[in-house]
Amino acid sequence: MAIGKKEIVSFLFIGHHAIDTIIRFKQKRNPSLGGTVTFGSLALKTYTKSTKISVISNLGLKNFNKSLLKHFNDKNIDFSGVKTFETDNTNFELNYSNHSRSLTLKSCSPKLKFEDIPEKILSTPPSILVLAPLCNEISFEYVSKIVKKFPNTYIGIDLQGFIRYINDNGEVSYIRDENIVSNMIKIINLIGDRLILKGSEVEMKLLSNHKEPLKIMDYFKKFGNRAIFIMTMGEAGSLLLKNGENLLKIPAYKPKRVLDETGAGDVYLTIFLYELLNSEMTWEAVEKNAHIASAAASFLVEKKGPKGFETRKSILKRVAGKNYFN
Repeated sequence: MAIGKKEIVSFLFIGHHAIDTIIRFKQKRNPSLGGTVTFGSLALKTYTKSTKISVISNLGLKNFNKSLLKHFNDKNIDFSGVKTFETDNTNFELNYSNHSRSLTLKSCSPKLKFEDIPEKILSTPPSILVLAPLCNEISFEYVSKIVKKFPNTYIGIDLQGFIRYINDNGEVSYIRDENIVSNMIKIINLIGDRLILKGSEVEMKLLSNHKEPLKIMDYFKKFGNRAIFIMTMGEAGSLLLKNGENLLKIPAYKPKRVLDETGAGDVYLTIFLYELLNSEMTWEAVEKNAHIASAAASFLVEKKGPKGFETRKSILKRVAGKNYFN
């Protein structure tokens, strides 16, 4: 189902806004705003002006500097679904070193409740729903209620916050917890053909219980649906699978510099979803959409924090240049 030319595309992002404390090569930076709801919504507003964007989130005010929201000024993004609490906000410490990162959850905003969603959002089904938790704030019950409420909406999932194991010290690790994996499998089966799931290589390894990229992607055939599964692999590019279609290998486009990798996967998923919805949804179109998403992510890493967003025109120019990692 591609969107008609006269229809307004609408996105609904659900998940926590994060305060990201980033340490890169042992240098600690000032806190910045993070999370898929941040990177995805801001990337989309820069990419196209013709999309309606709404956000559902829980914001803890105790450790949250409201100046962090300056990025949303004049962006015309609907925050009516953002609820505030007198608690600490979700805060991650991200330590980057040698192309890997360690995460520590310092605090977590309250979990999301379906009952808190404003009626005006519930009464207007979005074209695309993006479920993007950071610290398991979206439950299976929440997903099941929203899938039932929006039976015709395509649903994008960022795997990270659904599959993270977080111990009592806040250390985020990717160890296989059968309860967490079982919950994710239930969600995949529940959403079915309308699902577009994106995960990093380490996240998809964890979910599939395989190590080789081809075996990881082959695992998702077992669900027997027509969902699209995407695995992002940094400079190695990305892989896309849909039952009945050939596996797609998409290259990563070369950025001018790399200052901050945070949020690259969020931008990839969001731009891919937008292009998918505005295409004929053939597998050939999906391949083109993935190239655009990959190029969009390459711009994001060129700047610190939620700033490396580009217009569709600039991104298409980078795609046309074909300057990517081999």
